[in-house]
Amino acid sequence: MEAPKCSKHSYPKLWSRLWALACPFWSSEKNSESYTTSLHCEALNNYKEMDTQPSTSSIPVSLYKYQPCLSAASTSGRVTPSPPPPPAEEYSCEFGSLKYLILCSLGGVVSCGLTHTAVVPLDVVKCRMQVEPKRYRGLVQGLTLTVQEEGMRGLVKGWAPTAIGYSVQGLGKFGLYETFKIYYAELLGPERAYLWRTSLYLAASASAEFFADIALAPMEAVKVRIQTQEGYANTLRDAVPKMFIEEGLWAFYKGVAPLWMRQIPYTMMKFACFERTVEALYKYVVPKPRDQCTKMEQLGVTFVGGYIAGIFCAIVSHPADSVVSVLNKEKGSTAVEVLKRLGMQGIWKGLFTRILMIGTLTALQWFIYDSVKVYLKLPRPPPPEMPASLREGLSLK
Repeated sequence: MEAPKCSKHSYPKLWSRLWALACPFWSSEKNSESYTTSLHCEALNNYKEMDTQPSTSSIPVSLYKYQPCLSAASTSGRVTPSPPPPPAEEYSCEFGSLKYLILCSLGGVVSCGLTHTAVVPLDVVKCRMQVEPKRYRGLVQGLTLTVQEEGMRGLVKGWAPTAIGYSVQGLGKFGLYETFKIYYAELLGPERAYLWRTSLYLAASASAEFFADIALAPMEAVKVRIQTQEGYANTLRDAVPKMFIEEGLWAFYKGVAPLWMRQIPYTMMKFACFERTVEALYKYVVPKPRDQCTKMEQLGVTFVGGYIAGIFCAIVSHPADSVVSVLNKEKGSTAVEVLKRLGMQGIWKGLFTRILMIGTLTALQWFIYDSVKVYLKLPRPPPPEMPASLREGLSLK
């Protein structure tokens, strides 16, 4: 069969391709025909150079890439372009890189610092219910009594050490959690990391919180002293030198062991419960896959998962929280002495207030943290899926 004669395109080859890229929906009959013809000509010229007959399987990729898709209406000369592929999401850094971990730490600073500072009024009443249960019998009564005796300023006592302490803690908690999670997953390998993912979350969060609490302990001691010891100090700059003169450096770190008792179980539940709850929500509740959800829908799932995790966090960490509150108020006391004095009933005082505070706080922390990752265009991996090698191995059994 005689090859068709090739008419020269009105544009040079390079410019015609640039035009095709700039105007993919260019669909006038004349230009479409001349453009398609030029591409066929290019293919035929290649064949002549190779001294081979043209075949469908050897047509250049550019032909498929730029040639419009013809519909049933093409008999009348109309061309229907194929829909463009969805744009790939661009990230500011690679998952697991140093920049990624630093920006995750920044997200932890924002989420923990803002949320803990926002719930200072609830924290004031909760701490006073733990150390003075006879005067502060409930949340509403405690709020009312605090305003009557100290005014509205009494509800924000300790906001400065709260903001500083929990910002530093958030930096270590979230940044180190991401670090340890990646490190432990690499140690285990993909198959064991998937099968033991709950244990991986627990180990990574416990490791991160151990170091984060060392940074939190000084400001937590100052905060509790300001909030619970009436007349001691009203500001951070007044309380720090006074505590150092009276008890030395020990004043700021004597509560670190009870803080570990409170925060490590709390954080283990916070991360492990959140990860598995979000996984379950996408699997059983959300009616479509995660990659088909909008950013706001994904953040909504994050908030719900965070609140559920926060309820369990409050329950498992409340006894130790009661001990920390009393210990930081009194001089010369030990955790064992405080625990014996409070008894089984005393360590659960203020639980409802703490559930309300921690549930809301944890949900907001996860929401803000995830929002920061979206804003900074950080990779947000979907819930884990079974590796193909493990799936194949299980199918063979």
